[in-house]
Amino acid sequence: MEPKTESHSRSSKHRLTVQILIGMGIGVVVGLALNLFLGTIGETTGQLIRKVAVDGVFRLAGQVFLALLQVLVVPLVLVSLTCGTAALNDVRRLGRIGIRTFGLYLMTTAIAISIALFAAVLVGPGRGFGLDSEATFEAATAPSLVDVLIGIFPKNIFQSLGEGNMLQIIVFAILFGLALTMAGKAGERILAFLNDVNEVIMKLVWIVMVLAPYGVFALIARTFSEQGFAAFAPLAKYFVLIVAVLFFQLLVVYPALLKVFSGLSPRPFLSKMREVQVFAFSTASSNATLPVTLNTVEKHLGVKNSVASFTIPLGATINMDGTAIMQGVATVFIAQAYTMGLGLTDYLMVILTATLASVGTAGVPGVGLIMLSMVLKQVGLPVEGIALIIGIDRLLDMIRTAVNVTGDSAVSCIVAKGENAIDIDTYHRSLSELEKEDS
Repeated sequence: MEPKTESHSRSSKHRLTVQILIGMGIGVVVGLALNLFLGTIGETTGQLIRKVAVDGVFRLAGQVFLALLQVLVVPLVLVSLTCGTAALNDVRRLGRIGIRTFGLYLMTTAIAISIALFAAVLVGPGRGFGLDSEATFEAATAPSLVDVLIGIFPKNIFQSLGEGNMLQIIVFAILFGLALTMAGKAGERILAFLNDVNEVIMKLVWIVMVLAPYGVFALIARTFSEQGFAAFAPLAKYFVLIVAVLFFQLLVVYPALLKVFSGLSPRPFLSKMREVQVFAFSTASSNATLPVTLNTVEKHLGVKNSVASFTIPLGATINMDGTAIMQGVATVFIAQAYTMGLGLTDYLMVILTATLASVGTAGVPGVGLIMLSMVLKQVGLPVEGIALIIGIDRLLDMIRTAVNVTGDSAVSCIVAKGENAIDIDTYHRSLSELEKEDS
């Protein structure tokens, strides 16, 4: 038997992307059909089917797939970022990349919430809405900025690895990578070993991705079988507005930033992000999607590991453009529902608070709702209003996660272009063109 060539591998990846999209489409149809069917049969039979199919087969397949993705995140970030930092061999360059990346993430978040506020004021999703005054909601308390800064630095790296504390892992990996460059021959030997480990981990990513069509189908089918369409009817205007702004950020803002700041054509970028977006949509987790995002940015968009290994994990932790859009629309919606006016100063405060909160609440469970409660408190709106929109937040969370990972990848390409750390030929060529070149 002849060994598989790289072109065969790329052809398989192209087919896999189509299979994942098919799996997602079938999952949506099956989920919605199951939701409608369960509403037309008896309660006892419906509970039995739900227990076997939705909470049994779909949950098992989806959660196993999700666990396989998540187990790769920590070793991938640790090893890849260590190798990437050591490859830079320049502390000043690392600092320049860090400042540029951090600044771009803050800028995209500020743009996202500004557009969301403008669209919400224009459309008015909460006008004439009778909000239930008895609704209650209590979000967890966000840590202070000082506590966040202290929490970035690990006290016990093994505890950080076990808990999956991404900011602490990123800091340790950077320090370890710098130490490798300063350790001479000993550092070179360890770095060579870690580069081999990194290649093995990327193979593990590919193995897990082979299961993706089935995992994506199970995750999507379960979500839509539980949600259906009925949950969105009372808040249709709010829901559609958020989706519209999310797609505007995805299809207009990111391509524009990519073109303005790097000169790169947005078309290859958007076409190669489809697989990552499907993963993000099905998992609703930037961290779980991280192995796929990093693989796509490096292998398909041509960003060197020295940049991608830093920008992608950091973006998955602190870059929340989709969440910021939800906060902007939700803030205006709640203000209008309670007939409470917001002035220009309030809107500016919302933009500032949400942008900074995206960093300050990084890694905190339920981060989106914590950020929203902070914003509402800052401008004097009732936090109880969150109780009304929380019921439809699951599907919105899936869409905004796809937006988040696209923003991470766009910033990675912009930073890489500024650092001359991107293969322009790889970026512009489609997968089919790369296959022809290698055959």
